Amino acid sequence: MRAIVIYESMFGNTHAVAEHIAEGIETPSAQAFQATVIGLHDALPERLMAADLLVVGGPTHVHGMSSERSRAGAQDMAAKDDDLELDPDAEGEGLRDWFATLAGDAGTGRFAAAFDTRVHGSKLLTGQASKGIAKRLASHGFELVLASESFFVDKTNHLETGEVDRATVWGHRVAEAARAAI
Repeated sequence: MRAIVIYESMFGNTHAVAEHIAEGIETPSAQAFQATVIGLHDALPERLMAADLLVVGGPTHVHGMSSERSRAGAQDMAAKDDDLELDPDAEGEGLRDWFATLAGDAGTGRFAAAFDTRVHGSKLLTGQASKGIAKRLASHGFELVLASESFFVDKTNHLETGEVDRATVWGHRVAEAARAAI
């Protein structure tokens, strides 16, 4: 079976998490999944049709999914901070725009899971992009196999210690849940 992990990333954190989720999906004990990681701009409808499992993630901006304005703000932040580097796929449209291009029934008969990256803190204070991602996946007919998950960055926009390992474990759990739901 095929899994596709789609990410939107500004500073590379969500991209790194996506790579490790795919690694977890492909662990031998998860059985039968081949995972491909693609940036949002390569997530064309015809590629999605080949997937049995879709895992989608993005950064949390202003309590939810990024917007054109918040992405521009992140690009400005990177231009002013030598310690921040934009992900190669940072420019262009975000997940909100991408979901608007999907057919209403794009996920019918297929499984999905959602994740995000955000500052470590209460969801009430930070928000959680994965909540909106999961809602949109469900509205397109995908069956969510696990509750959405957040992976944490520090206040300088770098992944906290241990988050890539946690992403690998979560990817494995997603694959097991999808396999069990078949």
